[in-house]
Amino acid sequence: RRVHGDVFEEDEHFSVKLSNLRNSVSPEMEKSSNQPTLCRLGNDFEATITILDDDHCGVFCFENEEISVSESLGQVEIKVARHSGARGTVHIPYSTVDGSAKGGGLEYDDSFGELEFSNDQTFGIITVNLIDHEEYEKSEHFYIEIGNPRQVLRKSSHGSIIYEEDFERDENKMTDEELIASQGRPKLGAITRIKVTITESKEFTGAVDRLLKSTNMGELLSTSSWKEQFIEALSVSAGGDDDEDDDDEGGEERQETPPSTMDYVMHILTVPWKLLFAFIPPTNYFGGWACFVVSICGIGMLTAVIGDLASHFGCTVGLKDAMTAISLVALGTSVPDTFASKVAAVGDKTADASIGNVTGSNAVNVFLGIGVAWSVAAIYHAIKGDDFEVHPGALGFSVTTFCILATICIATLFVRRYTVGCELGGPRKSKIITSIFFFCLWLVYLALSGMVTYCVFKPPF
Repeated sequence: RRVHGDVFEEDEHFSVKLSNLRNSVSPEMEKSSNQPTLCRLGNDFEATITILDDDHCGVFCFENEEISVSESLGQVEIKVARHSGARGTVHIPYSTVDGSAKGGGLEYDDSFGELEFSNDQTFGIITVNLIDHEEYEKSEHFYIEIGNPRQVLRKSSHGSIIYEEDFERDENKMTDEELIASQGRPKLGAITRIKVTITESKEFTGAVDRLLKSTNMGELLSTSSWKEQFIEALSVSAGGDDDEDDDDEGGEERQETPPSTMDYVMHILTVPWKLLFAFIPPTNYFGGWACFVVSICGIGMLTAVIGDLASHFGCTVGLKDAMTAISLVALGTSVPDTFASKVAAVGDKTADASIGNVTGSNAVNVFLGIGVAWSVAAIYHAIKGDDFEVHPGALGFSVTTFCILATICIATLFVRRYTVGCELGGPRKSKIITSIFFFCLWLVYLALSGMVTYCVFKPPF
């Protein structure tokens, strides 16, 4: 019979052995049967019984590394499991950590405190309140972390809690029994951090999809006349994020914010460009094709102007054509792509649109821009009977350097996927570090290409 104790002990064992085998048949019966009665022990005549101790305080962890929850539920309940023992009362601290979803009542209410596990309790629940913004195709996430658990020893006469660790002693001064007992203290398991992804409400998404199917989006997004475009170009609007809510927490309508001083300054600086592009045909003319074709032509002319200005500036300051091309001209023509990628990154739930815009625009520059320009020049010289030759210069080294640095950039995005959880955005620290690293890659490209252009060293190829 095993006597149960309430103090953690190491696993123990004892053995049961069969021995001293004796024959119970009397000599008279053995003589009457005329045959001797034989008996012996088999091979397995000894058994070992191991006593497993169940007085461990437990190992605490989440059951999953990630869960998804709809924002329409209003709250999410996260289960913290306790296994490998459930002795005693244990307090385990927890807290929420911002990801792409922000706490403080923006996407969810911050939650922190201590989860109490009573004796023989095998799981606990952490509850976090969610804010329902009714956003379409929403996918934001935050994290919940648990800290080191503490075993409750007793409560003092004043009502304060006294923990086992308050009397923790140096292991070198502990007896063997105390060392064994210390092994039964509560511990953390493998999963101590869980990612909570907030998704859109299925009911809200379904209602929006049904509304879009029955509505002509061209009428909602288009401009109907040049007059409307010029009025919009000359009007000063207040700046701010487009994704802010129209209603505050109390349900009252948000008051219109007047333009700030910076809004007026930016309007004065950009009004010539606004008026220039107000001449583009409205989007409801010819099914939007007139707006598309004229916009492409306008962007092409604007790019040509930027290229010429950059070339003249490079000539003025004494830059060679190769350095002007990879610095000033490239910078001037790529800034619009940068802002377009920023808008795509903010408006889309994945990084596909923003990164695809960068690679797509460069593909147009290389395949279409160089192809058309060189084709026109080659045809022109062929008609005149001349040969059209373009010397490569340091183009091979420049392209090779660019490919190597671009590979490093893509590898960085892959590393961010598994370390930060996203290619773009994420915690502020990781965003700043990644931005500085990418900017340094651009400086390295300019430095290496510039040294080859100005013959600081000769490229190996």
